[in-house]
Amino acid sequence: MLARYVDVLRADGVPADSLVLAALGPRVLRLAAERAGGAHPYLVPPEHTRQARKILGPGPLLAPEQKVVLEADPQQARAVARPRVQNPYLGLVNYTSNLRRLGWGDEDLAGGGSDALIDALVAHGGGEQVAARLAEHFDAGADHVCVQLLPAPGADLTEEFGRLAKALGL
Repeated sequence: MLARYVDVLRADGVPADSLVLAALGPRVLRLAAERAGGAHPYLVPPEHTRQARKILGPGPLLAPEQKVVLEADPQQARAVARPRVQNPYLGLVNYTSNLRRLGWGDEDLAGGGSDALIDALVAHGGGEQVAARLAEHFDAGADHVCVQLLPAPGADLTEEFGRLAKALGL
């Protein structure tokens, strides 16, 4: 069905390099490589980025999303991250199927996600730790990493985005 939609867009004059597909699995990644400008995988660890780059090849854009919590304490960071991963993503088969392809099992996907799964999907810590996770995506073949800041409940968003920018040297 997605391939037909890409065909319709292309027939209506949308250039292939203007299409970036939300691709998780191998079939849609291949479609992105063959008939679009690239892929934007969401809720993926750097290992997925490595696999996606192999499937896409060197040319197409690869822009994975990376969730970030600026919190040094792992328990507090997970308390912020877990609800944002659990609902809705751990209830959606496309995301859980992708995580299973990456080797995560039922015990990791249950109960809001294991600590190891949350740590793999959400970078947390100070600026150096967050920058290191982003670097893992780049080292795995990403051209761009879309950073999604997950602030603590009640946090001042302007302040949190300022902290993120400072942590990343922006």
